[in-house]
Amino acid sequence: IEQPTFPKITEMCVKMIRRVNDEEGIKKLVNETFQKLWFTPTPHNDKEAMTRKILNITDVVAACRDTGYDWFEQLLQNLLKSEEDASYKPVKKACTQLVDNLVEHILKYEESLSDSDNKGVNSGRLVACITTLFLFSKIRPQLMVKHAMTMQPYLTTKCSTQNDFMVICNVAKILELVVPLMEHPSETFLATIEEDLMKLIIKYGMTVVQHCVSCLGAVVNKVTQNYKFVWACFNRYYGALSKLKSQHQEDPNSTILTANKPALLRSLFTVGALCRHFDFDQEDFKGNSKVNIKDKVLELLMYFTKHSDEEVQTKAIIGLGFAFIQHPSLMFEQEVKTLYNSILSDKNCSVNLKIQVLKNLQTYLQEEDTRMQQADRDWKKVAKQEDLKEMGDISSGMSSSIMQLYLKQVLEAFFHTQSSVRHFALNVIALTLNQGLIHPVQCVPYLIAMGTDPEPSMRNKADQQLVEIDKKYAGFIHMKAVAGMKMSYQVQQAINTCPKDPVRGFRHDESSSALCSHLYSMIRGNRQHRRAFLISLLNLFDDTAKTEVNMLLYIADNLACFPYQTQEEPLFIMHHIDITLSVSGSNLLQSFKESMVKDKKKERKPSSDEETESDSNSGSGSESEEEPSKPRRLRKRVDSDSDSDEENDINAVMKCLPENSAPLIEFANVSQGILLLLMLKQHLKNLCGFSDSKIQKYSPSESAKVYDKAINRKTGVHFHPKQTLDFLRSDMANSKITEEVKRSIVKQYLDFKLLMEHLDPDEEEEDGEVSASTNARNKAITSLLGGGSPKNNAAETEDDESDGEDRGGGTSGVRRR
Repeated sequence: IEQPTFPKITEMCVKMIRRVNDEEGIKKLVNETFQKLWFTPTPHNDKEAMTRKILNITDVVAACRDTGYDWFEQLLQNLLKSEEDASYKPVKKACTQLVDNLVEHILKYEESLSDSDNKGVNSGRLVACITTLFLFSKIRPQLMVKHAMTMQPYLTTKCSTQNDFMVICNVAKILELVVPLMEHPSETFLATIEEDLMKLIIKYGMTVVQHCVSCLGAVVNKVTQNYKFVWACFNRYYGALSKLKSQHQEDPNSTILTANKPALLRSLFTVGALCRHFDFDQEDFKGNSKVNIKDKVLELLMYFTKHSDEEVQTKAIIGLGFAFIQHPSLMFEQEVKTLYNSILSDKNCSVNLKIQVLKNLQTYLQEEDTRMQQADRDWKKVAKQEDLKEMGDISSGMSSSIMQLYLKQVLEAFFHTQSSVRHFALNVIALTLNQGLIHPVQCVPYLIAMGTDPEPSMRNKADQQLVEIDKKYAGFIHMKAVAGMKMSYQVQQAINTCPKDPVRGFRHDESSSALCSHLYSMIRGNRQHRRAFLISLLNLFDDTAKTEVNMLLYIADNLACFPYQTQEEPLFIMHHIDITLSVSGSNLLQSFKESMVKDKKKERKPSSDEETESDSNSGSGSESEEEPSKPRRLRKRVDSDSDSDEENDINAVMKCLPENSAPLIEFANVSQGILLLLMLKQHLKNLCGFSDSKIQKYSPSESAKVYDKAINRKTGVHFHPKQTLDFLRSDMANSKITEEVKRSIVKQYLDFKLLMEHLDPDEEEEDGEVSASTNARNKAITSLLGGGSPKNNAAETEDDESDGEDRGGGTSGVRRR
């Protein structure tokens, strides 16, 4: 393979290796491919082939620097596990070869770093080699035992670039895993490591300190037991913190703290890091002293969480998080609960502090998971001697209690504008669910909501959690589906950066897919669940549900864009839209009419004869109109109204309006639900190319097979409910009502009235009358949906498709059925 083709090979390898956790067939293919490519022993004399292999592996590792190395660990585990019981172990042999040659390459790159021309390239190669060695050490640390002494000098690397820091951190991580496995390491070697680590802890920043303290923990706790060395270091930083606290208590305005801020930040972080890896309440550290170190550390760190400087607060919370890993019971302390929950639930609290609290919980759960896995491995080794599984269960009980304590606040953190806050909240919930620490049903609505996040990585993670829950607990998703839809609207509201723009329920890209399409695709397979879900959504449009208009728009958007597959799905929705229209529409007209009648009665209560006469004279414009089932002669009168008659009707109703505009606003508000349903039905009809007769003939009680045909979707059909969008953008519900707005609402009322009168024409009517009735209904729909609106929104298609085809027209005969 020539050198120039390397980038192409690397790119292909990266794409393939990321499929290592895919479905079984692909997983098997990936394992086989990389076994041949990387993990087949190379003949000892073929140095060129070995070099090519090393370059290829390190290039792939370098390319995945930002996305993580889980794939490498998974691949190596899969391959080594597959030959555990085999007598010949080619993968193990290949790994030994690779590790030995990687160490050789490190020495080669180290020598060539003096060459200024290739310094950058070789520095990157060195980091990639050491990172790859760390990945091998993570899965099989025994492979690196003989190279530990070769790695130790790299702890003294002079740090000037980001690559230098990465070298130190990775070497520390390798030694942490490898030194405890060495048989009889020399005291000089161990003492050198301890001193090197201590120098790095004192000199460099957070990342280096974290990895070096972790390495020191493994070396001291498992090998040297050099507790005095660590105790001296702890006291150095603990003493500095105590002194700074006393000075601040004496004079909170003193400049001493500001002058010593770098020392304060370093002390907060280092004390926490040391407490994470060492239990200073052991006699080995504090001797016979009766002082409770963990409580003293908690008191110190808690003091600085109340500091006015956010940076100091953050470092104190980081320190607390570290201490809680060693002593989880501290998270039950009242002051800790108050601190964590107030930061998570306070909307005005700093984003950095919120993220840090979530990171603390995430790190704790990750550590617990590691401990549990180790306990399981140990248990398998000595299962017959003692019950180590019981130990794991006690630990798991502690984690569960802790997560129950903070769960609600973590879930509520989903409703945040900053994606980073939502990201860490989701990580915590995913870890909690994977470890089985809580009942999953309480998380389902939140996961549905997170499945609508703008960031694909978060959507996929939330969707994956739902899939896992659905596998284990059938019906949980359906049970919480409507609550999840409502919550997803709240999440979208929180994310919405422009409050003036209404929240929409579909993605603003070429696909225009529904935000909750994954939820629908999970439910649609079960006919009973699907129908119950759709009816529950349509019930929100009922006037008695009092759902806010923007949420109705959001739900209508989703219903318009769900990934329907069979004809039955949209037909079922349209059938129930008709039912809702007939009930809600009548209620809407009745309440509007009553508001006018009451006002009229104040002036003069007319006799029943006068009321009847008034009805026949003013047509549809009277304040005391009949219910939708008016006599047929009046219907004919309305159908033949001219434009001037319509104007007279508007004027007649205008005169009867009460002085208080509240009923008008209420009508405009409630009518949006009906408008959206009309628009939704029209959209689905156009999208699927259904005729009026097909819609009317549909019956939900028919066999599923009858409507099991696939939908033939039309392209370029978009859901754009102009009336509702204008209503929300103009904030009509809160704005002052002008005469012009009053007239438009009255016009809408009359259109509604006309529509309701012709919603279900009598079967006995003659052909001519049916035609007039159909035209009146279509005229009303066109007027309600914005007149000359685009063809995919308005009722023009209704005219085209319904003429001569069906007497019920755009709205099927509900009462007749």
